[in-house]
Amino acid sequence: MTSDQVIIITVLFATMVMFLWGRWRHDLVALGALLVCVVTGLVPGNEAFSGFAHPAVITVACVLVLGYGLLNSGAMDILSQRFIPTSAGPTVSIFALISLAALLSAFMNNVGALAVLMPLAIQMAAKQNLPPGKILMPLAFGSILGGMTTLIGTPTNLIVSEFRASTGMESFSMFDFTPVGLAVAVFGIIFVGFIGWRLVPTRKQADTDSFDSAKYLSEVRIVEGSKAVNKHLYEAEQMLDEADAQIVSMIRQDVHISAPNPWRVLKEGDILVVEVEPKSLSSALTSLGLKLEEELVSEDARKGDTEGKAEPLETESGTISEVNNEKSDNDRQKSSEVVIQELVVKPNAILIGRSALTLDLRASYGISLLAISREGHRSIQRLRSIPIKAGDVLLMQGTPEAIASFSSSFGCLPLAPRDIRVPKKGQAFTAAFIMAVTIGAAALGLFPVPVLFAIAMFAYIVLHIVPLRSVYTAIDWPVIVLLAAMLPVAGAIASTGTADMIAHFLLDKVTQGDAIFGLITLLVVTMFLSDLANNAATAAIMCPIAISTAAQLEVNADAFLMAVAVGASSAFLTPIGHQNNTLILGPSGFQFGDYWRLGILLEIIVIGISVPTILWVWPL
Repeated sequence: MTSDQVIIITVLFATMVMFLWGRWRHDLVALGALLVCVVTGLVPGNEAFSGFAHPAVITVACVLVLGYGLLNSGAMDILSQRFIPTSAGPTVSIFALISLAALLSAFMNNVGALAVLMPLAIQMAAKQNLPPGKILMPLAFGSILGGMTTLIGTPTNLIVSEFRASTGMESFSMFDFTPVGLAVAVFGIIFVGFIGWRLVPTRKQADTDSFDSAKYLSEVRIVEGSKAVNKHLYEAEQMLDEADAQIVSMIRQDVHISAPNPWRVLKEGDILVVEVEPKSLSSALTSLGLKLEEELVSEDARKGDTEGKAEPLETESGTISEVNNEKSDNDRQKSSEVVIQELVVKPNAILIGRSALTLDLRASYGISLLAISREGHRSIQRLRSIPIKAGDVLLMQGTPEAIASFSSSFGCLPLAPRDIRVPKKGQAFTAAFIMAVTIGAAALGLFPVPVLFAIAMFAYIVLHIVPLRSVYTAIDWPVIVLLAAMLPVAGAIASTGTADMIAHFLLDKVTQGDAIFGLITLLVVTMFLSDLANNAATAAIMCPIAISTAAQLEVNADAFLMAVAVGASSAFLTPIGHQNNTLILGPSGFQFGDYWRLGILLEIIVIGISVPTILWVWPL
């Protein structure tokens, strides 16, 4: 083993460990691996960032913009509303939902497909009286299966296609992945839709309905002699920190002020809506010399039974909430624009690792964070200082516009059902037509795939299907950086002879020179790595090994590349293997080990279907 091989193996091992640890984002880990390879001379300095010009990376970026356009035009909403049955039982409903997810994922980013259908899935779960996870896990798996069926369905297929081109052959075409991918997807969806969903662990996610706002939200009045008089709002919150309380809104002169400015000066008679644990309420009142509003009303001899408990934020359908004081003699102005909404944090969101305190939500965005749900457990303790993780569900209060702005800026998805969006008449049809023409042209090979999808993206921009300001925000830049960084690293695996060495080891020590056993081994190893690390990174690492293995066996490399494509997309055992698995973690209330019960059977089905299909379509 040469020194270069030792270095690249060390880099790969460290990269996989960092992916699994999850302390840093995948794109940062990949960039670090690339820089180490450049510094050690494994990747020439003038080729360090050649990955950003790679056809696979360009195509992924264009497909992300096109997917945003299909979503923004309302085309995907219209299709989903018409495709999903309204009166069927759980099995038929789940089967229809995941079939639609697979169809959408074949032609757009599967995270985007999941984002479209997740609110419908949660609504369906409530209608069928099922835990959300019973539908969300099949939905996530269905979207992953659908991505296997076309060239643009998942970045791993694009990576595999370009590695084929590096061997001197042409890249795979648009539907070269369809025979194998469709067979796997059909059998996988049938299993998950009719049997597999029953194997999903029952977890109760603490949703908006179960968030008893009366338990946590209390109206307190600033009375004469209170320490809060003439204090800035932020100063009052600092004094409430020891009681682990936060001010979410206030009422002044019968006007409700949602997310008040931290620099607002408090006055005697102001009413603060404070979020605090019941056991800490007394401490919060004492710290500022406040009085419960209910107690003061009782002292004024108001008729009615008051219990000194919190005045609730009443919810309608789990999403809309108004601060509503029901006292008939003092009917305060209510804000019908103030809502409570759940947002799930996407993988690679820039929100990850930050807290409500560092984001300064109220001052910057006019919204308040009421609670965080993680692995099915909702908490308000130390809320402002808790670092946010991928898959967390955030319970936010504010105006719909403010929450929507925050959601799009920081990489969150709303869990509430959305209305069908058709900004302009005929725009949905235009977007779908352009996409269909592009796919047809790619299938016929009229132009290179990156060029065709770049033309389609340009058309979306010119026709205002994608607003110019949204072009760059529609691109998932962490994915782009990950791909661009890992491709030169994968090239170093081949150029240092490491791929040949690993292939030789597999042939001599594991497969004993048997080509079919070698194919199965490659598929299983790729699936295992994809469950532990990013699927695109796994594909980039395994493709050189697949090509070297096929060369040493003197068999068709296409079969081995297809095995890598299938294996890299089959991440069903953990929440970290694929973005969609992470995305459902919070809304479902799942824990890390909840995926394997359904995932292991699905991976066995993938192996059982894909191997004979690969050998039939791409004979050795």
